[in-house]
Amino acid sequence: MIERTFIQQNMKKIELERYIKEQMDRAGFTQLDIVKTPLVTRIIINVTHPGLAIGKSGQNIKRITLELAEKFKIENPQLEIQEIKVPELDAKAVVDKMKTLLERGYSWRSVAYKTMHEISSKGAQGVEIILSGALGGKGERKRKQRIATGYMKKTGDQVKLVDYAKATSYPKYGAIGIKVRIVRPDTVFPDKIDIRSIISPKPEEPLKVETVEEKKEEGQKAEAKETASEKETTKEKAQENEEKEKKETKETGEKEKLEEKAAEEKIEEKAKEKKSAGKQKEEKTSAKEHAEGKKKEEEKEKKHEHAKAMEKKEAEKASEKKQEKGKSEKEKEAGK
Repeated sequence: MIERTFIQQNMKKIELERYIKEQMDRAGFTQLDIVKTPLVTRIIINVTHPGLAIGKSGQNIKRITLELAEKFKIENPQLEIQEIKVPELDAKAVVDKMKTLLERGYSWRSVAYKTMHEISSKGAQGVEIILSGALGGKGERKRKQRIATGYMKKTGDQVKLVDYAKATSYPKYGAIGIKVRIVRPDTVFPDKIDIRSIISPKPEEPLKVETVEEKKEEGQKAEAKETASEKETTKEKAQENEEKEKKETKETGEKEKLEEKAAEEKIEEKAKEKKSAGKQKEEKTSAKEHAEGKKKEEEKEKKHEHAKAMEKKEAEKASEKKQEKGKSEKEKEAGK
């Protein structure tokens, strides 16, 4: 059944609110909002003192997130602490403040009127404070007291626009019930109409009667405006022409500079080519001279070797002739 799922969800939300109120009572807990997303369950907590809610280096939030995941079985809970910037316009914060003041022993009358003055000073459109219970003190009859100012809605669908909260205070002399209704300054009721703006007649503009002199003055002013506009147009045209001429001169100067650079580059390239050609010629001539020198040296070496060979042959021939002479002499001696 769908009804059961809705009831279970609301019951779970009430239990969660009670638990967080117990944990963050000192921080001034007022309201709880749950936003479910596919990845995370965001729990937005509205608090008057965010420093007390967060704790030292975020220990309080870490502890509460772990307990929420264990006790209430919430998947990936993520706590977000939001500070109430104007606690005087939050009914729950006002009720809690009044409750603590009454329990400390302050008079209900002074507490009620002081809170009403604080709320109205912050720009609230309407305030209503109802106190009921042991207002007269110990042993006296219980009664009800209402204090209100401004504009307040009690019936219809517009009651949803009124911020409402209630609580019970327990001073020494008996219990006191507190109810607070606040119409904030930014609330707009659909039935509220500003009658004065509708009824109040608009001031009639006086009829203007133009004389001949005024017409002449208007014509002179129009002529002066036309002449001034013509002068401005001529000035603008002259400025445009000057700018065009400047641009053209700049462009021509740039072109001339580019042409000069190109000519210089060509001259440099030709000089480089000439230098490279001279180097190549020098290298060729040096190579030829080197080859010719090598040839001459080889020819000299060949001639020298040839001369040596001829000398060896002549020496060998001379030695052979000497040997033959010696032999012939020996033979002659032997014949004798």
